[in-house]
Amino acid sequence: MTDEIIPSAPHKKFEDIKKIDENGIEYWKARELLPLLGYEKWEKAYEVVARAARACVNSGQDVDNHFHHQFAIKILL
Repeated sequence: MTDEIIPSAPHKKFEDIKKIDENGIEYWKARELLPLLGYEKWEKAYEVVARAARACVNSGQDVDNHFHHQFAIKILL
C-alpha cells in the first residue's frame, strides 16, 4: 500500500489542467478552469472573479500575485 494521494474525479480534472511556472508555482488558466467550476460562459464568472480580486485588495494582498496582470487591471476598473 502507498501513502501517495491519487486524485480522482473531479479532482483529477483540476490536476490535468494545472500549470507550473518557472518558479514551481502552480496555477490554472481561467479558460480551462471555469467550465470545471460549472461556468459555461465567461460573463457568468466575471463578477465572481472581480470580487475575488477586490478581496485581495481589501486584505492587503497584491492582486498581481493572484491574477494575471492584464486581467487584474481590467477587472478593477
